[in-house]
Amino acid sequence: MKFGTKAIHAGLEPDPSTGAIMTPIFQTSTYVQESPGKNKGYGYARGKNPTRVALEKNIAALEEGKHAICFSSGMGAVDAVVKLLRPGDEVITGDDLYGGSYRMFTKVFEPYGIKFHFINMTNAANVEQYVNANTKLIWLETPTNPTMQIVDIAAVSSIAKKHNLLLAVDNTFASPYLQNPLLLGADIVMHSVTKYLGGHSDVVMGALVVNDDSLHEKLYFILNSCGANPGPQDCFLVLRGIKTLHLRMERHCYNGRKVAEFLRQHPRVEKIYWPGFEDHPNHAIAKKQMRDFGGMISIVLKGASLDETFRIASSFQVFSLAESLGGVESLINHPVTMTHASIPKAERDRVGVVDNLLRLSVGVEDVEDLIADLEQALA
Repeated sequence: MKFGTKAIHAGLEPDPSTGAIMTPIFQTSTYVQESPGKNKGYGYARGKNPTRVALEKNIAALEEGKHAICFSSGMGAVDAVVKLLRPGDEVITGDDLYGGSYRMFTKVFEPYGIKFHFINMTNAANVEQYVNANTKLIWLETPTNPTMQIVDIAAVSSIAKKHNLLLAVDNTFASPYLQNPLLLGADIVMHSVTKYLGGHSDVVMGALVVNDDSLHEKLYFILNSCGANPGPQDCFLVLRGIKTLHLRMERHCYNGRKVAEFLRQHPRVEKIYWPGFEDHPNHAIAKKQMRDFGGMISIVLKGASLDETFRIASSFQVFSLAESLGGVESLINHPVTMTHASIPKAERDRVGVVDNLLRLSVGVEDVEDLIADLEQALA
């Protein structure tokens, strides 16, 4: 079954009681039991809900995985992975990382005695230098947020397997349409479902996908015990969004390429980050592990002060100035004051997340209108 067909049909069946083709919203907190401990597979909705189960089956199929678990947010999913660790354990992760992940790692889990190494992962060989007896997890993003670095998943997977480490990949920027980390050797794939999977900026959710039964059992235990479960209405919205994921991603990629090509030659743009350019570092790896290059682009404005960057960011008419990404509408984001504000300035500057950097989530509007909007705002 090919991707578009899976997006519409995988894990989904008509409702047996009515024949409804859309998965019903099972808006319930509990389920009647035939006798104590004897039920129809559902006891309490924190643990399982039929709408959520349908979504989990669908997401697992899209990621070529065996199990998926949905959470109330992407950060809830990240939290569950780190809760597999114990005080004294160490994690190797990237130095260009979503600010929310950095904040959780440093402000929530480091005080519990878990150590994080933030390193440049664009050369996989760098990873092995940080492996020691306490290392338990490698956490990576590719493409990274926001400078679009590309990490070789298969190469890092080889290192993880050599040292018996878990490898988790945040696949939010690529989506399962463009990249399947489990097929490249990852143990866990994480999604902020809020983004491309939901696709309509109307839901907050996260997901983890795994193949290993024991790992799935541990992560599900954390979900059920800690309670970061999504509601059935949100699950319904994501199921509806996923049905057009392949169509949306085709347009995101097409528009992304056109916008990137326009911005690359614009005199106000000093630097552009988009992995589809042949001179982008690790473009060859991106081409090998991704099916296309997506609609996420970051630019550095030439000679712009912080005030001028603010003025430009606030001057768009089609792009909206907002956090998040991956929706049908195009968004402009200023990472330094928005998504990455929790990362210290010295750390941001070191990896290129500078005051005059803007991140674009290119939507599915008519690309001519997007380019015209960029032209007027940059002018």
